[in-house]
Amino acid sequence: MIDTLAAGDRIRCTVKKVPAAKGPTDTIARLMRKDPGNAKALRRAQDLRRRRMHSYIRGGREWFSREKPAQVVRVDTGESWEMPFTFDIRPDLASVERYLEIQKA
Repeated sequence: MIDTLAAGDRIRCTVKKVPAAKGPTDTIARLMRKDPGNAKALRRAQDLRRRRMHSYIRGGREWFSREKPAQVVRVDTGESWEMPFTFDIRPDLASVERYLEIQKA
């Protein structure tokens, strides 16, 4: 399926099976963050974290207490997302292809 895709095609990916290893799980999560809706949520969360950043002076210099980042995506069976296909994500898709169902959107 990946060989027939052209750059700019919209694809829909669905998680068929959750990988047991951490590497493929992280790769799938990274691909899920390319969904425009997820990317927008991450940008908004980052902006809100910047606004709520707490600063204090300690030892004559300014220190910052930073919030933990939001976990917007979750790799679970049945989760699906859409994203534009580009050739830079082709190796990532090929490495986790057995865990995903990939189709044109």
